[in-house]
Amino acid sequence: MHGTPHLVSDVMTRTVAAVGRGASFEEIVRTMHDWKVSALPVLEGGGRIVGVVSEAGLLPKEEFRDEDPDRYTRLRRLPDLAKAGAVAAGELMTSPALTVRADTTLARAARTMALAKVKRLPVVDEVGVLQGIVSRADLLKVFLRDDGEIAEEVRREVVAHLFPAPASAARVTVRDGVVTLGGRVRDTSLVPVAARLIRAVEGVVDVEFDLSGHGRSAHGRSAEPVPAPSVHGDSASPP
Repeated sequence: MHGTPHLVSDVMTRTVAAVGRGASFEEIVRTMHDWKVSALPVLEGGGRIVGVVSEAGLLPKEEFRDEDPDRYTRLRRLPDLAKAGAVAAGELMTSPALTVRADTTLARAARTMALAKVKRLPVVDEVGVLQGIVSRADLLKVFLRDDGEIAEEVRREVVAHLFPAPASAARVTVRDGVVTLGGRVRDTSLVPVAARLIRAVEGVVDVEFDLSGHGRSAHGRSAEPVPAPSVHGDSASPP
């Protein structure tokens, strides 16, 4: 029923700056400066990624450059002190590298970034060869989808299946990524399902409802307006 989710391959940057294990401290800093990045994949033979060197891994050299740390600091920050004395990428990198595959969904990539508290992830193939890089900014590109494109997908992939015409007269409007499902529907119990499926459409910022039940109730009275489902912050527009 639901449309194909966007993948990392849809938004990743394919031209990536990288260094080898033997790259010097100065070479790493210069590459970061020239490419305006804060981290670099470290590669070995065949382009296979073996680690990532970041600004955080370089800073200890400056931090401890002109001071002799006390015993407590030496015990507490042994890894940083080791990096302060390092001169090559193989010693400065974090290994193994946290990576994603090109066929990973954007939602999963976003969760990986959030849990690891990183700003970008190298993208690799099945044997670990670097294919590109995906950043937080790349993951947000789906929210640049055209409102008309989003509306068409919601109609085709959600409304047409849950509320088929002519039994229902549901209508879809989208403004700035916010989807409003309005009109009349026959089976109001499907509204929470619709909310979940619409939110899963790439580019949807939020979902609002302005729905009423179709036909009459068992007592012969007109059906009441349908309240928006109280899941994930749904809100309803006044009927």
